[in-house]
Amino acid sequence: MTKLFYKRDDCRLCHSTRQKLVAPLAAMPIATPNFRVPDAELNDPVFREGVPLDLFLCEDCGQLQILHVGNPEIQYRYYVYTTSISLGLREHFAKLADEVIARLHLEPNSFVVELGSNDGSLLGFFKERGMRVLGCDPAVEIAKKATANGIETIPDFFRDEIGTRIKKERVPANLVIANNIIANVDDMDTFVTGIRNVLAPNGVFVFETQYGVDVTEKNLLDTVYHEHLSYFNIKPLDTFFKRLKMQVIDVQNIWTKGGSIRVSVQLEGGPHKVSESVRRFIAEEERLGVDRPDYYRAFDKRIAAIATELNAIADRCHAEGRQVAGYGISVGTTTLLPQFKLTGKIDFLVDDDPTKGNMLRGPGYDIPILPPQALYDRKPAVTIIFAWRYVDAIKAKHPNYFAEGGKFIVPLPDISAVT
Repeated sequence: MTKLFYKRDDCRLCHSTRQKLVAPLAAMPIATPNFRVPDAELNDPVFREGVPLDLFLCEDCGQLQILHVGNPEIQYRYYVYTTSISLGLREHFAKLADEVIARLHLEPNSFVVELGSNDGSLLGFFKERGMRVLGCDPAVEIAKKATANGIETIPDFFRDEIGTRIKKERVPANLVIANNIIANVDDMDTFVTGIRNVLAPNGVFVFETQYGVDVTEKNLLDTVYHEHLSYFNIKPLDTFFKRLKMQVIDVQNIWTKGGSIRVSVQLEGGPHKVSESVRRFIAEEERLGVDRPDYYRAFDKRIAAIATELNAIADRCHAEGRQVAGYGISVGTTTLLPQFKLTGKIDFLVDDDPTKGNMLRGPGYDIPILPPQALYDRKPAVTIIFAWRYVDAIKAKHPNYFAEGGKFIVPLPDISAVT
């Protein structure tokens, strides 16, 4: 099997080696429910190993990042997660397409390129609005299906030469879009050079990504895992794009993943005026001090406090002879279990999706995955909702669990009991 991960020592934005550990997190497996490698490889014990998840701060530019990088050939060639299955995401994509088209005054027949286009859900909305579209995604099987469904998709990792090739073989892109994939990129220089190579002189690169400030201020711990290598703030991004002769022109807060940003970037000297929002975001980041190591102490303390309280709850249940369950099988679950020291405290997990398998495995643990009926058969005293963003939908599905004396606990952004 090819190497599972590697460790970089420099910042992926400015290449400084002055990297300071600011959030020491428990190791977790690279293998998550988001991808499925062939069975022969998945049975290799290396997939169960814990890989360091520590967050480092660049002391030169302020970039917050994971330096232990999963092998992208393993993570993304075998990717199975598709954007169309996420609740509310298709509606978000439709609104995004309309807003970007209106703001950039895109005409019908404009050329739109999406990076990390997955099943083509977002590009489909641009195509419906009269645009020419092209996707690029390394998940080979998903890319094939997208192409078969009418969204032509290059089955590869986007990089500088692909940007050059697209521009040469087609036309310059009026819009390059990337939805929640820029944080997954390790070689940012090559990636953004490719974007610069494909853009038209008046073209714009628009991307959405988790906002570093929201991750730390709102305790969005379940968004921290090895696919998300970077937790971007605007000040280091602004410096990075300037170095590559591009310019951040607009920033917006958006709701996705509990707290994200939509950032617009043009070529250096492009026609769009820089919005006041850029200065405002940078000023707020400077006020908070997110480029200083001591800022992250509060984040560390909040996570430790949640872990302590959850373990106390689990221990009380077990002392009474009752079980503790978890609700939701996702990459976020694989993060939260070790961070909250719950790998030996959860008796079983449930999920509404029957394709999630029958066991969640990691370093030192094998937790059974059962259908939701297990909440009634096994009657756990407490069920921790790892899929906490869907708590209202989960509560609505299981009124009888409450009636029979069960309790739902939401771990984030702070511990709360569902009533």
